[in-house]
This record gives sequence, C-alpha cells and structure tokens, in this order.
Amino acid sequence: MKNNYTLVIGLEIHAQLQTKSKMFCTDAVQFGAEPNSLTSPISLGHPGAMPVVNKKAVEFAIKMGLACGCKINELNYFDRKNYFYPDLPKGYQTTQDKAPICVGGAVEIRSGNGEKKTVRLNRIHMEEDAGKLIHLEGNADSFIDLNRAGTPLIEIVTEPDLRSAGDASTFLMAIRKLVRYLEICDGNMEEGSFRCDANVSVMPTGSTEYGKKVEIKNMNSFRFVQKAIDFEFSRQCNLLENGAEILSETRMFSAETGETYAMRSKETMNDYRYFPDPDLQPIFVDEKWLNSIREKMPPLPAFLFEKFTSHYLLTENDATFLTENRETALYFEALCLSKIPAKISANWLMGTVQSYLRENNLEMNQFPISASSLGELIQLVLDNTISHTIAAGELFNQLVLSPETPPINLAEKLNLFQNSDEAFLKEAIDKILLQMPDKVAAYKSGKKGLLGLFMGELKKATQGKADPRLSSQLLERALN
Repeated sequence: MKNNYTLVIGLEIHAQLQTKSKMFCTDAVQFGAEPNSLTSPISLGHPGAMPVVNKKAVEFAIKMGLACGCKINELNYFDRKNYFYPDLPKGYQTTQDKAPICVGGAVEIRSGNGEKKTVRLNRIHMEEDAGKLIHLEGNADSFIDLNRAGTPLIEIVTEPDLRSAGDASTFLMAIRKLVRYLEICDGNMEEGSFRCDANVSVMPTGSTEYGKKVEIKNMNSFRFVQKAIDFEFSRQCNLLENGAEILSETRMFSAETGETYAMRSKETMNDYRYFPDPDLQPIFVDEKWLNSIREKMPPLPAFLFEKFTSHYLLTENDATFLTENRETALYFEALCLSKIPAKISANWLMGTVQSYLRENNLEMNQFPISASSLGELIQLVLDNTISHTIAAGELFNQLVLSPETPPINLAEKLNLFQNSDEAFLKEAIDKILLQMPDKVAAYKSGKKGLLGLFMGELKKATQGKADPRLSSQLLERALN
C-alpha cells in the first residue's frame, strides 16, 4: 500500500538561543528557575513597555545563516503575529514574517545508506518563545509559567525536500550539531530548547502535486520525530486507500501510544493578521557587521569531516565519530598537532577516552586531561617506554586524578616503565615454558597460535611491564 505513495516532509525547527537575556528585554534566560520569577513589564506586555532588540541574538541568527549558506537580509524588521493563547501574555508573538533575517541556503546530510542528500532551506527567522502551560497530575486546573516568554528563538524552515522519516531525523541531528558547533544553542531536547514541527503529506508515486499538509507539533526527540512521521505516513495512506479525505490540521504525537491525534483544524483557524511591530525599529545588517561575524565563525562539521578523511586519511566512520561534537573534533586536531599519528589519536579518543566519558556520564568538554598531556602519555607508548596496556589502564587513571602532573613523572613514581632487560625476560620465559611442557609440545607440533598464550602468561609474570616486541622475539627463539 505505501508503495503507491510518496512521503513528503518539511520541518520547522525551533532553537532557543544561548543569550543571557531575552529577545526584547533584560530578563534573564534560565531553565528551571522558580515559575514566573523571570518576568518584567516588557515580557508580560504591559501597556507602555518598550522592547529593545537583543544584538547578540541577531548575531547568533546570522551565524546560523552563514553556516547554512543563506542570503543574509540587509534590512530586517519584526512583526506581530496575533493569536490568543493562555501562555502568550501579550496577545501576540513578536516574530519575522515578510523580512526574515536569512533566506534560502541548504544543508547536506547522509542517508542511512551513505547517500548524500541536499535539503534546501526556505528561511531562518528570529522570534520570541511563548510561556509554558503546566498540567499537574490529579489537578483539573492548568498553571502558567511565563519564565520562557520572550526567550530568543530562531526557526529553521525547510523546503519539502525530505522523503523518509529516517532522513528527517538525520536532518534534525545535523541541525542540532550545527547549532552546538556554533555555540548558539545547547540543543537540549529534554528541556525544550531544541524542538521540531513536521509538515507531512503524501502524493501518488510519480506525481509532482503535493497532497494536503498535516502539521505535527512540538516534538523533542529524534525517535519521536521518526515514529510520528512513520505513523502519519501510514495513517494518510490508509485514508486515501479507503477513499477518505485527508484534513489539513494540526496534530500532536503521543509517546505512550506511538500515534498522532488531532489538536485543531487549520481550516477553522483565525488568520494571524501579521503587521510590522511599531515599537521596534528596523535592523540594518551592513557588510562591516556581517564580515565581523563571518571572521569569528568556527570550523564547521562538514569542513572537518572532509579534512579528517582527506588530510588525515581517516575512515568515514572515524571522521563521523570525531566530528559528532566540536570539543572532540578540536581535541583530535590538538593531538595531531602534538605529533601523534592521526589514526592512533582517533583510536585513543574512540576507545580509552570514550569509555571513560561513558562510564562517568561526562561530555568531552568535561574531560580533565589536556590534549598535550594525553599526547605525552601516548608518546611514552610509541617510544616503547611503557606498554599500551599500562598506558590505557593504570597510568591513564592516575593522570585523570592528577591531570597537571607530567605522565612521565607519574610513570616513574609508580614504576610503570617497560622492562627491556633481556636477561630478566629470558629467565621469566624459561620458567613459564618449564611449567607448560604440554603447550610447548603442541606449539612445536604446529599450533603456532599458542604464542599468544605464552605472551599472556609473560605479561602476568611481569605485571604487564615486559617489552612486547622483545618478549615476542625471545619467546619465539626459546620455543624454536
């Protein structure tokens, strides 16, 4: 049945900007504060209160536009979007309608099969967030927290270019990665600072005429976005197959049932009656201001991915992992600059470092060891001063506890240096072979894989300090 139809998806992504104050006043922006403690006459829309545009929020919006290849509008102004809702204290939302700050642009993604796809953007515009309704279990009343009202947002609106729920989720991840690289939004979906609406329609396979659009509102999870779109695709296909009409409406997604449900009909909605906000002057983005923002742009994920695969010759899987967040990517580059080979640097970050972060529930920006210090530790392994096992185990753990201490000093204090004393190693090997005559006989009869067993026993006997290269040579000589 689904094979008869093509899924068409456009996304509207809301990202709260990481400014210290709100979009049009000096109220603090802070998640989790006591309800209604971060408000003022301006954010509450009291008569006579005069808003002023937050310059930092404008610069953050421009950063996102530059990262997506958008045209930055020179002349910008704000509009009033009029609608009545309990968590909108002013009775209108200050947003941009006819003059969005960023127009056009595109973002490239990779599908699950590795295929590159370009998703065009329609616009990125600035606006303020609404407050929040709170529904307490067992209480018939709804409560309103207006702390969020006035928080600066950008809304990233795509063209209807996405054709699968998986690609929609992948695109959402790509946008989240971008805003975090740019340090304009924390991307925290659980706290609602990054959320998504999906416009979903279907059309007969081979057709170029879009069907009726259904909007799924306020999803704050990659998994929920994918499940909601998949459900909606099935629902709309079923309706068409049974000769029923698809209503153009706004729907919500239920995480409990995995289904969407009707919220309101778009046909019965009042017009928003946009008009320019008379209290806010237009904003002019001249070349000087634009260039000053452009000069401060950080390296972006796509650029770093290309650099890691072409310059450092890493695999696409390695490059994908290392560019997942900005801190990991920059740490990797710092390791390479300290003369550690790229593949070895990548292996340490994906192995030992990642295990430590996962076990301690930490992010990369909380990792206590500097890149230069970790580079010194890895160099001890490359110089055969200590074994990899000890470096990635005991010495790494000690360095986490004393990150300011040079790794070589810690190795000396703990007596972790690799043992390359040939006489000592020969004696240890002789003892092991005397204790395992049956294994020695098996080795000599052709079971060469037993060399690993002997090496393991030697590691135990020397507490992991035996020089592995020399030990292997001495073992083979003794066995042969």
